[in-house]
Amino acid sequence: MRNEQKIETNSPTQRETPRNELGWINSKRLDGQGNILPCESSNCGGYTLEAELGITPNGYSEPDYLGWEIKQFGVANFARINSAVITLMTPEPTHGIYKIEGAETFIRNYGYADKTGREDRMNFGGVHKSGIIHPTTNLEMQLIGFDEESGKIRSTNGRIALVDLKGIETASWSFTSLLLHWNRKHNQACYVPSLSETQVDRKYKYGNNIILGTGTDFQLFLSQMALGNIYYDPGIKMENISTKPKIKKRSQFRMKSQFLPNLYKKNEIVDITI
Repeated sequence: MRNEQKIETNSPTQRETPRNELGWINSKRLDGQGNILPCESSNCGGYTLEAELGITPNGYSEPDYLGWEIKQFGVANFARINSAVITLMTPEPTHGIYKIEGAETFIRNYGYADKTGREDRMNFGGVHKSGIIHPTTNLEMQLIGFDEESGKIRSTNGRIALVDLKGIETASWSFTSLLLHWNRKHNQACYVPSLSETQVDRKYKYGNNIILGTGTDFQLFLSQMALGNIYYDPGIKMENISTKPKIKKRSQFRMKSQFLPNLYKKNEIVDITI
């Protein structure tokens, strides 16, 4: 990564007590009123870091902290922060069967029985990359209205779409719904590695080497998606399918941390202990 960016006075690296010096931190989250609550799910690393920074959960398309988007990502070793998988954003589809007819219809048509044998449950998951038909869901991720060769959006109706074997768009995300969110929220982004401990109580420890990226563009995002470096990896499930279905929605666009420099005009790894 290139060492091009100077850290300004409002950088998230400049804190009185860097969070990596606190050691293991009990898993927690903040509610909408700023109250500290326990957090026991597998994605609590981000909530715990946000709680430490005083960030309350919200649905606004604005940066989290001092003008920076804060993204935590789990690693097995702080020495290997370039080998992790990072969830970039989790937007729900804006069009397609998923949106028009609902998530239940979508799951019943394109989901599959739980692979671990849990009864009365269907899932929809797996890595979906552009131009490749997924072997389990039989859906193909397509970038409609994006010119891969020039790296430019060519259609005002452009979208990321999951298309079935009959050519039906089962779920899609309009470029317009994603563009403003990405450009505003991710123009300055700080990626923080973490270790987790779950043997007794869930705890997290944060690393001193963080990744900073500034100056992004949604067309850079689409270019990385066209290359397969960004992919759709949902964690959607429907339980009690024969009685009263209960659905958990989680649409995730993810990438390996080694490709993060391709999303930003300037980027660097910063040791916050220096």
